[in-house]
Amino acid sequence: MATWHVAAYAVGIVNRHIVVNWKLKEKASFVNPIVVIPARLASTRLPKKPLANIAGQPMVVHVLRRAEEACIGPVIVACGDKAIADAVIEAGGEAIMTDPKLPSGSDRVFEALQKYDPTRQYDTVVNLQGDLPAIDPSLIGAVLGPLGNTSVQIATLATEVRDETEKNDPNVVKAVVGLGDGEGVGRVLYFSRAPVPIGDGVHYHHIGIYAYRRLALEKFVSLPESVLEKRENLEQLRALEAGMRIDIALVDTIPDGVDTPADLERARARLEM
Repeated sequence: MATWHVAAYAVGIVNRHIVVNWKLKEKASFVNPIVVIPARLASTRLPKKPLANIAGQPMVVHVLRRAEEACIGPVIVACGDKAIADAVIEAGGEAIMTDPKLPSGSDRVFEALQKYDPTRQYDTVVNLQGDLPAIDPSLIGAVLGPLGNTSVQIATLATEVRDETEKNDPNVVKAVVGLGDGEGVGRVLYFSRAPVPIGDGVHYHHIGIYAYRRLALEKFVSLPESVLEKRENLEQLRALEAGMRIDIALVDTIPDGVDTPADLERARARLEM
């Protein structure tokens, strides 16, 4: 079942590259994914963000529902606070408590995975941010697409930058990848907040949803912070500096994240319709 979803999502979302991605149905049979949503209450811009009420449900529950609708595997929430776990359990979800002092969402995902699956049944882990209450479930499946290539250790998503102001916006992370005409999956060479590469051509807006091979996640969380990671404040550069391979799949939409009170109001307006 999981293999079928990998192929279907890759074809349906990366719609410029149907021929390439249909091959994933044959190549991705090894993928047995689990979705992990890291969530904690500490937030400087929007306190207690995971529990923010949207259409009668906490935000984290909306993300849980979108992940369940993706139908790619079980979904668990890696909770940094008991209040989040209580909300997830009340909604019928699977909550795993993690150390509130963990430094990042990736560390939280790894600890929850180790607790939930000590026998290593799941070989692929989707790290889904807990502030995407209106995400299209198909995007969650699309991130598995690049793992059809057995050389890829981490997969993620990007979309073409169409708004010129985004190129110089440091809040929009650019993925540097050389894609030719008709290509929708490619190896990332770098991530930056700067408008790179220079010159005419397409820029790619990175979308921070990741699919890790389990061994890759184990390696990643064991690595120290890297020089470029600290300089750009981008955790994924740690993997690139360590020689790990990250590929992106192109998609056609950017999920709306919730980081500010204004973002929260937009999410409420969309989901309370």
